[in-house]
Amino acid sequence: MFSETVEAWGHPNITALHKTTFEVTKDSELSKRGDCIIGVRANKAIRDLNENLKEMLKLGYKAKIILELPDYGIKDEIVGLGNEKMSFKHKKDIVVRKSNYVCDRTLLIKATKSAFEIDREMIKLLKDPSTRLILKIEIIND
Repeated sequence: MFSETVEAWGHPNITALHKTTFEVTKDSELSKRGDCIIGVRANKAIRDLNENLKEMLKLGYKAKIILELPDYGIKDEIVGLGNEKMSFKHKKDIVVRKSNYVCDRTLLIKATKSAFEIDREMIKLLKDPSTRLILKIEIIND
């Protein structure tokens, strides 16, 4: 099984109200307009992910993302699909989408959740910049 872990951090402006996407970014600042962002100061952008993982996603494999706040024991899960059009070239962001839209920031499409649907206790805790967020990305063989 191919998997990858990304670490990001909370920010006071995290609202996670977007209805079709969620995102983590390497950026350290966040305006209130960034309502899809659930983590900042990420240690990886989409282009930094494991090449084998990216190849599996380009073949259309399904993947599961486990969002975890390790200091609080809170987890949430999202499932989505890869697509042959994905380029994984963006230098700052990783975006998961409920739609079929693909760009250089897109990790998964047809996802089961957007920012708005992620566990609200998790989102509340992510308003604190000291809250660590772990995204574990796993290819699902089914």
